[in-house]
Amino acid sequence: MITQTKESQAALDPNGAITLLKEGNERFVDNKKADRDLLDQVKQTTSGQYPFATILSCIDSRVSAELVFDQGVGDIFSARVAGNIVNEDILGSMEFACKLAGTKVVVVLGHTSCGAVKGACDDAKLGNLTILLHKIKAAVRAVSEPSDVENRNSKNIEFVNHVAEKNVRLTIEDIRSLSPVLNDMEENGEIAIVGAMYDIADGKVHFM
Repeated sequence: MITQTKESQAALDPNGAITLLKEGNERFVDNKKADRDLLDQVKQTTSGQYPFATILSCIDSRVSAELVFDQGVGDIFSARVAGNIVNEDILGSMEFACKLAGTKVVVVLGHTSCGAVKGACDDAKLGNLTILLHKIKAAVRAVSEPSDVENRNSKNIEFVNHVAEKNVRLTIEDIRSLSPVLNDMEENGEIAIVGAMYDIADGKVHFM
């Protein structure tokens, strides 16, 4: 399998880009990864890169976007931060990826049993991590059930996963509200901004 080219990137629309990601995850789950020569792809991308997707995911070592979507060198832009939250630097990176480099979809990829989400649920505090977890607190508050305090913590994995999914949705809202560049591109049909959840138990990505 060759890497993305200027022509193949230009031929894709947002739905086509999402389809490529879904097909890649199916290969990953079925353990039928595409046959590609990564070193050859390094050579192919020496003079330029034409990724088709931008993926914001957590730093969790089990959730490498390139692996779970079975993509090669030059196929995707990958931004990673605990809890897959956005800030000005990440938004700027996404704007570069979409407006200047031509990617067709932005995927906010959360995952089950997320440690950052657990920390937010437990109101954990540790140096600069405290500031990061504060950005996930809105998702914790937005999940109303269970209402009893003793079950609104990291020991309740169902609650954690609901918060993780809500956090993805709120991150998408932040992208649209904080980046007029990306919001306009989506409204014009140039890109799609979508959410997804990765299940660490079986490797499947579920698009929202």
